[in-house]
Formats: sequence, structure tokens, C-alpha cells
Amino acid sequence: MDGTATPFDTKFDAARGSQAAARLERLPVSGYHRMIFFIIALAFFFDSIDLGMMTFVLGSIKTEFGLSTQAAGALASMSFVGMVLGAAMSGLLADRFGRKSVFQVSMIIWGISSYLCSTAPDVTTLGVYRFLLGVGMGMEFPVAQTLMSEFIPAKARGRYVALMDGFWPLGFICAGLVSYFVLSSYNWRTVFAVLAVPALFLLVVRRFIPESPRWLEHAGRQQEAEAVLHKFESKVMRSLKLNSLPEPLWSSSSLLTPLAPRSNSFMALWSPQHRSRTIMIWGLWFFALLGFYGLTTWLGTLLQQAGFAVTKSVLYTVLISLGGIPGFLTAAWLVEKWGRKPTCIAALLGGALMAYLYGKSAMSGHENALIASGLCMQFFLFGMWAVLYTYTPELYATGVRATGSGFASAVGRIGSLLGPYIVGVVLPSWGQGGVFTVGALCFVMAAALVFFLGIETRGMALEELSAD
Repeated sequence: MDGTATPFDTKFDAARGSQAAARLERLPVSGYHRMIFFIIALAFFFDSIDLGMMTFVLGSIKTEFGLSTQAAGALASMSFVGMVLGAAMSGLLADRFGRKSVFQVSMIIWGISSYLCSTAPDVTTLGVYRFLLGVGMGMEFPVAQTLMSEFIPAKARGRYVALMDGFWPLGFICAGLVSYFVLSSYNWRTVFAVLAVPALFLLVVRRFIPESPRWLEHAGRQQEAEAVLHKFESKVMRSLKLNSLPEPLWSSSSLLTPLAPRSNSFMALWSPQHRSRTIMIWGLWFFALLGFYGLTTWLGTLLQQAGFAVTKSVLYTVLISLGGIPGFLTAAWLVEKWGRKPTCIAALLGGALMAYLYGKSAMSGHENALIASGLCMQFFLFGMWAVLYTYTPELYATGVRATGSGFASAVGRIGSLLGPYIVGVVLPSWGQGGVFTVGALCFVMAAALVFFLGIETRGMALEELSAD
């Protein structure tokens, strides 16, 4: 390893620029980085199970409470209403009070709310608890992606954030497996009770995940940032059995730029520096999530309506979700080899085509075609998710990164709460073909926004991107 500097010989100097960035970016990726990745990704995974669960239990809930398709769609949307509030709040709170504390609070909220869902005596109460569950989930997702992007150096950031998002399809598949085995012997209430247990993972997060030194530095808490960096660097050295680390990366002019003062983080999203990026990423999240959740929330129910038994519809939905695993792995490779922008556009257009073909297969009743088109659809759509979570935090400066990620996610959740409801309205009039055509058009709109307004962020430090 070149260089003779110890990790502790450079003190903070705001006039010189981001010391945290210079020191974090020069670190080789180590076992300590991978431990942080795994803990954050596992928390993301547990949250994703709760998010995906409605796809598999909505049919059972609909039957127990005697709901119409419109009422079932409204119930499915309640968690997304909560996610709008949670995502918007979490970004502002994480930029004000820190990433780690908000991350922990989010886990407490979704764990308690999942248990409460299992106790709901009527559909109205269940809707309230699903709203609270959505608040917790909405808080967790943008903070997780912000934390990950601020710990991993630019040379590996895209791959690790994309892989973290890969725990979402794994969570979706796990939700299906839990539903398949639990629903065969118990009911949907037991499913929600079981899903409250992973919230105890909070204790692991509290013990092993540090606060972001980039955020501490920006907040003016230099001594705390220095302590976190000191510990971080020592663990990297111990993990890789190094005696020294390279010199901090002061070669980039953006890292030499004095740190920007703290400002109103929401208004900063509309500054000349961020305006076009905000318009692009808000539109991308809105149309992508409107299409995705409009389709996936109803997959099991649509199959039941086409004549498949409950357990068989759940099994088929889990089966086609397996396409998401190679999808996010491919996207995690392409975001570093090809770039964020082209990978995102390709995933969206591929998803649009396969969603349309899936709708045709569902109408025809050909099971082989249904499974094949479903696997391909999930391949592209979960690849899309991997790029979304990689791309979003890279577009904003440290002082507004969580706010930017949170509000993009919040706008997306507006799309995700509208999606299931729109499907409930469209289905009786246009049938399943119309539902999947609407979803495909949403993905085309999202791809157009990225093509015309998106920037490429591959291989650049976060501070370089925010200095544009």
C-alpha cells in the first residue's frame, strides 16, 4: 500500500475542505466496510419483508372483511400514505439530527406497527396500523441509502448501494415464503405478528453502526467526526492487516472547496445547483413507483381473479420474484461498468416491455408464458430499484443529501399509494391487459425523464458531484 501516513495525522480544517471525504475516499474497501454494509442491508431486508407482505396477504384480508376491489386497493395504499410522511420527515430529521438516530427510530416504529396489524379487529383499525407501519418504512429506506453512500468510497459505492437494494427482492421473496407456509396453517394476522420480531435487530444497529462522519463534519461536530474517523480507519487497518494508509485524497478541487454552511435543506433542493436534478429524480421516483406498486401489490390477487387458487397464486408470485435476484446483481455490476444513467433507462424500458407481455400472458391463461414474462419483468424492475437507490443520494450535497433522498422517496410513495388504488379502478373497466399497459407507460415516462435530465455520477466522489 502506497503512502506512509498514519490515519490520525490530519486534523479538521473547514477552510481546506471536507476532511471526512478526503479520508474516507482514500480507504481501501475492507471487511469493516462489508460488515457495515451487511448490517444496514439486513435492516433494509427486514423492512422490505413488511413492505412486500401486502402482495401476498391482501387476498386473504379482502376475503375476511368482504372488501370490494376499490376498498382493498385503498387499504393497500395506506402504508404508502404513511411512507410519504415518513420519507419526507426522515430526510429533514436525518440532516438535522443525524443519520443513525433516525435509522433506529424508524425500526422501532415499523416493528411495533407490524405487531399492531396482527391485532386489528376491523379494516379501519388495520388501515391506521398500516399507515403507522408505512411511516416507519418510509423513514428507514432513504436514511439507509444515505448512510451507505456516505461510508463507501466512490470506486465501490454504486456496487454496494445497488447490492443493498438487492435485499429488497430477497425480502419480497421471503415475504412470499413466510406467507405460503404461515397461511397454509394460520392466517394473515400471524404473518404480521411474526414480522414484528426482526425489529429487535435495532440492538445490532445501535452497537455496530457509527454516525456518518461526513454528516458530523457538516454539522460542525468536528471532535466527534474525528473520533469516528479515527476508529473507522483503525478498524480498516486491522481488517486488512495494514501498518499505514495512503495520504488523504486532496487531489480533487471539489474536496479542497471550503465546507458550505448549513442552510434550509428543503429550499436547497431548488437551488440552481440542484433544481434540474430534483425535477428529474422526483419524476423518476413517482412514475417508477406508481407502475411498480400498482402492479406488484395486486399480482397475487390478479392471479386469483384469473382462476388460480390462493396458495398457487402466492407460489407463482414468489417464483417470478426470483427474477429479481439476477436483476439486481446485473444492475450492481452495470452501474459501475456502464453507468447509472444508461442502466436506469435500460431497466425501465425492459420493465415496460415485460409488464405489457405479462399482462397479455395473464389474460391468455398460458402458465409457461406467464412465468417466463413474469421472471423477465421482475429482472428489469428489481434492477431499476438497484439503480434508484444508488443514484438518488449521489445527486445532493452532504447537508441536503438525506432531505433530497427523503423527498424523492416521498414523491415516489405518492405514486406508490396511487398505484394500487388506480389498479382497483382500472381493473373492472379495462381488465388485466389495461392494468399492465398503464404500468408499462409509467416506466416509459420515467425513462424519458432520466434520458433528458439525468446526469452521470459513476466513479465520482460525493463532494465532486455536489460541486457541479
